[in-house]
Amino acid sequence: MKLIGPFKQIVTLAKLPLRGKLSDDQLEIINDGGLLIKDGKIETADSFQNLKEQFSNIEIENIEGEQICLPAFTDSHTHICFGGNRANDFAMRNAGKTYLEIAESGGGIWSSVQHTRLANEEELLKTTLERINFLISLGITTVEIKSGYGLDVENELKMLRVIKKAQAFTKATLITTCLSAHLKPRDFEGSSEDYLQYILDEILPKVKEENLAKRVDVFIEKSAFLPEESKAFLLKAKELGFEITVHADQFTSGSSRIAVEVGAKSADHLEATIDEDIEFLAKSETVATALPGASLGLGEKFTPARKILDAGGILAIASDWNPGSAPMGNLITQASILATFEKLSTAEVLAGITFRSAFALSLEDRGTLEKGKKADFVTFETDNFQNVLYHQGSLKAEMVYIDGEKF
Repeated sequence: MKLIGPFKQIVTLAKLPLRGKLSDDQLEIINDGGLLIKDGKIETADSFQNLKEQFSNIEIENIEGEQICLPAFTDSHTHICFGGNRANDFAMRNAGKTYLEIAESGGGIWSSVQHTRLANEEELLKTTLERINFLISLGITTVEIKSGYGLDVENELKMLRVIKKAQAFTKATLITTCLSAHLKPRDFEGSSEDYLQYILDEILPKVKEENLAKRVDVFIEKSAFLPEESKAFLLKAKELGFEITVHADQFTSGSSRIAVEVGAKSADHLEATIDEDIEFLAKSETVATALPGASLGLGEKFTPARKILDAGGILAIASDWNPGSAPMGNLITQASILATFEKLSTAEVLAGITFRSAFALSLEDRGTLEKGKKADFVTFETDNFQNVLYHQGSLKAEMVYIDGEKF
């Protein structure tokens, strides 16, 4: 066993409910605390001095200066395996061009598809690992990564293989999601329904055979796939043994209901979700995932996070890091800004980027600092944990630990 500390504050996030609103007085804060680590898991969190006296013959890793400790963060929705750059899209959008005008000029998702298809596995692996390392530097040790910029058998499998390879080069936990149903590719001959069937017949069996992903996603939107065809696709993917998640209610409402009806693990985006659907979603086991990076990148309204929590829903917060609508990638900045606009407590934000976002990935072994949980945690050089969100991402993580070892 190993004792790490003392920390000015340890915010354990222990004993908080999975769903609904939270107040900051519900937070367990251990002053001058220590973490006892055994076999990569938390044995206990308590007063550093008490632990030092109780376990006198164990290894001690002393923490210098004033640092606070939080559970490491989970980013449960990213698209960080991609080729190319869409800075021109951002400039055109800010200059008043519409989505259609940008797409017609060679931008949009199809631009990322073309660049990703041209990139080889080595190039994609290099840039994907660079982005993973950036996320780790923020204190994020669990990262979901989607395909969706290949859109044919060869290139979707290429992306998924790259993500699988990346796991061998990082101690972070990578969760892979097949998003072949991101958009019907322009070079596919047939309807959007035909393309979804193509995914079911040609892509998913190979994904399953090579064990490249256990999750399937679909973008339900007028510009992508219609509700009924998406629902049929999701049910068939579920029959194949995949866990499912949904890009829902980004620009038009209704698809969050589909996510609940098909038993999706999460419904992500939700910027356009209407009040009656918030109630429907909040009563389900489907996690509502806010993606404030997309709101910032597109200049759109934020997910109604306050209403979701007040209705008793499970709210996660993720970055949606992608080359088009959410290029920032800084989850802490995004979550802090979402808190300002949606009036979220510090406890609600921290829960949304730790154990609640981990739950959206079916991971219940992390996100709190209590006995038996994965010893992934992050420290910040400050005497008050509130400063992490107060500085909106400019207070950098000091140290990141994965399985109890400094990264």
